[in-house]
Amino acid sequence: MDNTSTIILAGSLIIIMLGMGLSLVTADFKRIILYPKAIVVGLTNQLILLPLIGFGVVSLFSLQPEIAVGVMILAACPGGPTSNLIAHLAKGNLALSVSLTALSSLITVISIPYIVNFATSEFMEEGMTVQLNIVETIGQICVIVVIPVLLGMLIRRYKPVFAAKMAKPVRIASGVVLALIIIGLVIKERENFVDYFQQAGLATLLLNLATMAAGYYSAKLFKLRRENAISISIESGIQNGTLAITIAVVLLQNSAFAIAPAVYSLLMFLTGAAVIWLGNRSTAVDLQE
Repeated sequence: MDNTSTIILAGSLIIIMLGMGLSLVTADFKRIILYPKAIVVGLTNQLILLPLIGFGVVSLFSLQPEIAVGVMILAACPGGPTSNLIAHLAKGNLALSVSLTALSSLITVISIPYIVNFATSEFMEEGMTVQLNIVETIGQICVIVVIPVLLGMLIRRYKPVFAAKMAKPVRIASGVVLALIIIGLVIKERENFVDYFQQAGLATLLLNLATMAAGYYSAKLFKLRRENAISISIESGIQNGTLAITIAVVLLQNSAFAIAPAVYSLLMFLTGAAVIWLGNRSTAVDLQE
């Protein structure tokens, strides 16, 4: 992608994260005291199990280096605004979902550069390795993720009516932006996209399903309530595809790295719909009983 495209992509992610900030209040971060066990289980899944499962998935398949790196970038980017919406529709604990998204978004600012550097060193051929400057990358991610979220929270606090009015338009704009990004990537990589989809489709689907299962059953293992288990499952399995694409295109300047996140971003709506159906079905069964 050219410089204009990368600027548009970074700007789009800033708007998306600003929209997420509009839905947050400081009480969302205080919930770590109210739900300590659920928060710890959720963050462990997002920050430790997710990258490990991602590495396992990549090791299981014979993927092209660019696809392997793309899967690992995706595994480094848990949560996102979409996960909160799916958790709400699936009858999960929305407060827990929002808290996990907010906390993981702050923590992964530090963890993402290390995971990405490991992935490029591990899977790219010698001479093709791209290493991110840790300090510089943390600063860049802060600019496009943390600062917009904090700005959105400030707007929510001091202009609550305006924030409420803007929440829905920003969510719609986020969906449109993600769709346009994926279309642009498909056009850019059209000669290789079918091959990439064949490779990345099964790998990203397995990453999605395996991490959702790990999230749900680890929550059950620690005897968390069903709505908490649903939210942890979704937060573990629904990655921030837009952030992953931005890291690939803007920071690493390689659109081929963005193919796996783009393919995943299409598939997650199918699995997300399935989770919503299962969540509502189990709620209906509970009510009947």
